[in-house]
Amino acid sequence: MKGLFVAAACLLVSVSGAAQQPPAPQTPGPLPKGQMPVLGRPTESTDKVPVFSFDDYFPGAWDFEWNVPESPIGPAGPINGTTVYRKIDATTYEADTKAEGPSGPFTVKERLVYDMNAKTITKQVTDSRGFSYASKATVAGDLGGIYNILFESEPFVAQGKKVQLKESLRTMSPFNYRVSTMVSVDGGPFTNFGTPWWRKQGQ
Repeated sequence: MKGLFVAAACLLVSVSGAAQQPPAPQTPGPLPKGQMPVLGRPTESTDKVPVFSFDDYFPGAWDFEWNVPESPIGPAGPINGTTVYRKIDATTYEADTKAEGPSGPFTVKERLVYDMNAKTITKQVTDSRGFSYASKATVAGDLGGIYNILFESEPFVAQGKKVQLKESLRTMSPFNYRVSTMVSVDGGPFTNFGTPWWRKQGQ
């Protein structure tokens, strides 16, 4: 009988110990990487900057935070949301944003066309807050692998005011990008409209 109790106790300890073992580590997926090739040497002025690859950078889900001033686009305050980029065909992409701002939830739908040879991006934006507009950008990069995408919108009407936006998108790393935004109202000077960050989910 004593041997039976000892065996049972050993079995209990064995099962308890197995239950407390940490889970086996998961094999991580491939990490995003910058678009500047690894040269194995310092860069030189004659090195060619790679053409920006939309496919390698944007597709996926990005979270963002933005503090905006009051404007015809909406009241002042913080905005938080998520933008999901997906590829439609060889040159066309869509970006769907769901966000919460001072006036409540809203959505933004963008359709983007990237001309890699001309280094331009055009986009059509539809905002559930009651306006839409077209915008065009030039794409430029440097030997550090950072790209600047400079959008300027056509004038559009929001709450009875003529509005125009300038957006300077800077790809800081494979995991985040920053957008310095300027707004003009009724033909007035462009003023700061905030500098939000987008950060890729899971990074």
